[in-house]
Amino acid sequence: MCLVAAELERQGIATVAIVLLRTIAERVRPPRGLCVPFRHGYPLDAAGDPAQQHAVIEAALRLLEDPALTPPVLADYQTGGSRPALER
Repeated sequence: MCLVAAELERQGIATVAIVLLRTIAERVRPPRGLCVPFRHGYPLDAAGDPAQQHAVIEAALRLLEDPALTPPVLADYQTGGSRPALER
């Protein structure tokens, strides 16, 4: 997925990858990545919790809104509605 994101970015399309394994994301370095603490197969957390799923998607989209962020950016998802913690 991160390789696809990198190619889309080269074509001028901004992307955010939601990643489950930080160690892999650190090696692959997607242009923008949101690291989530959920189990495999559930990048938006548990099924049947649309509020939580929307919160994850909104956190990912916030990475696109900040013009000060220069890729590559890895951010950790923070529960409770706060902004993602950023690591460059």
